Amino acid sequence: MELCDSHCHIQSVGSPDGEATTRELWVKAGDTSPDDVIGRAHEAGITRLVCVGCDLEDSILAVDFVKDRENCWASVGIHPHESNRYVTDKAAQRSFRELVGKPKVVAIGECGLDYFYTHSTKEDQQALLRFQIELALDHNLPVIFHVREAFRDFWPVFEEYQQGGQRIRGVLHSFTDTQANLDRALSHGLYIGVNGIATFTKKPEQQAVYRAIPEDHLLLETDAPFLTPVPYRGTICEPYHIRTIAEFLAGRRSTTISVLAAAITRNARHLFGI
Repeated sequence: MELCDSHCHIQSVGSPDGEATTRELWVKAGDTSPDDVIGRAHEAGITRLVCVGCDLEDSILAVDFVKDRENCWASVGIHPHESNRYVTDKAAQRSFRELVGKPKVVAIGECGLDYFYTHSTKEDQQALLRFQIELALDHNLPVIFHVREAFRDFWPVFEEYQQGGQRIRGVLHSFTDTQANLDRALSHGLYIGVNGIATFTKKPEQQAVYRAIPEDHLLLETDAPFLTPVPYRGTICEPYHIRTIAEFLAGRRSTTISVLAAAITRNARHLFGI
């Protein structure tokens, strides 16, 4: 049985570089090394990992991290929180564009809109979302979307690019939203990323949405080192926790972990080509 972590941030494990908050969490984890993290994942049956960048430096780190590591791939992205740093920085945008053609880059993102925290203005976030969607379309790459309390503005931007024969491939990362937004995403062929939140949310409507995601559009992710699932709350999240998330969802969806694992691995291979 194989499992895939379609969204983790392990490139900054043991590194002085990378996105600051992520790096600080890995430091709290103690003397963990990248090879230890990957080794624990492989022992749990997680054989494919997508390492997701959140800004230019973090994306450069992800590209370098996966270069010589088997079964690891990179996604390069500018998180909506970082939009104000890049919206007028043409040199940084050029450097970011150059990453897309690097070996083992399989997606653009995470990128999107986050109105829960307004670290960047809505206008700057939308501008960087458009920049990254256009880059993905130019290179025929899928997009890892981060959308939090912002679907009202996200859908018009997304659907504008769906017109004229273009088709955006991608996944809604860390999905916790409504059935209506799930249905809209599925109508566009998007995949839905589910992580440890599923194991600890108390909202029945969210649990209903998790059960409603079609098997052929479901991806599992850890967002490591964030969003540790039950029963490991209070510790640092790692890719090996995918198995716990899979077991939880299999029980809630009245299926077996083997069936679920086969589906999410097939979906990850189809979307990312891994």
